[in-house]
Amino acid sequence: MEWLLVAGLTSVIEKSGFPIELVKMLVLSRKKNESIIIDDNIVITVVEVRGDKVRLGIEAPKEIPIHRSEIYDAIQRDKSLEKNATEEDAAEVSTGDL
Repeated sequence: MEWLLVAGLTSVIEKSGFPIELVKMLVLSRKKNESIIIDDNIVITVVEVRGDKVRLGIEAPKEIPIHRSEIYDAIQRDKSLEKNATEEDAAEVSTGDL
């Protein structure tokens, strides 16, 4: 196993504010029906490889949320919008602008 910084992520990492040398990615090769195990309780298995698509099966405890990255990003945006709206409401209440 080797920790690699994936070149395509460099601009994303720079925008995140994290120093590039602190953000690493473990890159593994797996074939169909092979798995990786994370922290004794998460198993990720390659279920199918078809062209440029890979289907993954994920076994994890119910309390661990699992999302595709685009869904996770949307959830984070919604949380940020809700937080901003709550902060604006609190600011209006404290200044009496209602």
